[in-house]
Amino acid sequence: MSDFARRVSAEFLGSLLLAALVVGSGIAAQQLSPGDVGLQLLENAIATALGLFAIILVFAPISGAHFNPVVSLVDAALGCRPWRDVAAYVPAQVLGCVTGAVVANLMFALPAASVSGTERLTAPHLLAEVIATAGLVLVIFSLVRSGRANLAPAAVGAYIGAAYFFTSSASFANPAITIGRMFSDTFAGIAPSAAPGYVAAQLVGGLLGFVLVRLFYPAAGHGVGAAAAKAVEPATALR
Repeated sequence: MSDFARRVSAEFLGSLLLAALVVGSGIAAQQLSPGDVGLQLLENAIATALGLFAIILVFAPISGAHFNPVVSLVDAALGCRPWRDVAAYVPAQVLGCVTGAVVANLMFALPAASVSGTERLTAPHLLAEVIATAGLVLVIFSLVRSGRANLAPAAVGAYIGAAYFFTSSASFANPAITIGRMFSDTFAGIAPSAAPGYVAAQLVGGLLGFVLVRLFYPAAGHGVGAAAAKAVEPATALR
């Protein structure tokens, strides 16, 4: 397998695992804590934060562990990732997240795909997605551009876990996972009518995050791919 194919495959598999852990933990939370939405959200957030930390550690040395079109776009806009990679990463991320949602449904004996009926499209939800995505971009690239990429897996997991609670949208912050979650009518699902607005808000958030990164960290970095690989070197993996 060529290096390029390996990177794209890593983005597909990592995105699959991300969607499976988000959707699957949401289903499990519904079954384990029926009627207690707060506890369900807490269970979903903890599983997502820990799982995201793990899969970033696994795939960062290969592809940069983006699993998110916004991260890939910002990485390229900062001059750290070839646009050729982005053109392949984004479809792989979307397909991976859709597949991951299907896998999660099947693991819990549900129909392989079911269209979500959860409406989330309000102005506060869209604002939350702008803020959540901008914050995610700032967390990732501030670490990369300041020589602290070894902290990125833990920081990203912690940020997403926290954003489940400080945003009204529970922090999708990712167009690929937003699309994938349309295919599961469960706790983590989102209605197709709401998804385009979420994606648009996430792209705006990505642009805002890009501006903030350039403002506060103007020095050129080495990109998520090269720098994040340092996060899994034995001496720094769990620092």
